[in-house]
Amino acid sequence: MLNRTLPVLFLWLAAMPLAAQEIDCANAFAQQEMNICAEQDWQAADEALNQAYQEVMAEMKVMDEQLPPELQGAEAALRTAQRAWIAYRDANCEVSGFPMRGGSAEPLLVYGCLRQMTENRTEELWQLLEY
Repeated sequence: MLNRTLPVLFLWLAAMPLAAQEIDCANAFAQQEMNICAEQDWQAADEALNQAYQEVMAEMKVMDEQLPPELQGAEAALRTAQRAWIAYRDANCEVSGFPMRGGSAEPLLVYGCLRQMTENRTEELWQLLEY
């Protein structure tokens, strides 16, 4: 019996990510769907952040190359700031989920926070190039 159940279970589990991709996030109603859509929104914001970070980091490297050695440090400063920001974002967004702690809506709050903070940080990074 177990030998017949495992392949079915495997196929069901393998199909789950596909089902998540088929959700109409504009019309998500069930909590699980809203959580999945919120996570997708955060992932999209994170991709935009990573792109901005790479471009700004490249500019910081150029800036460092144009400065005398004693004034360089833009690249290292950005890296340090970004690492500190990630730690802050993650801790802050964990706290944002506490009003629904243990409930099915907790991920919605956390992912919403992650998305918003990530979008804000992306804007901050782009502003670094407006000098």
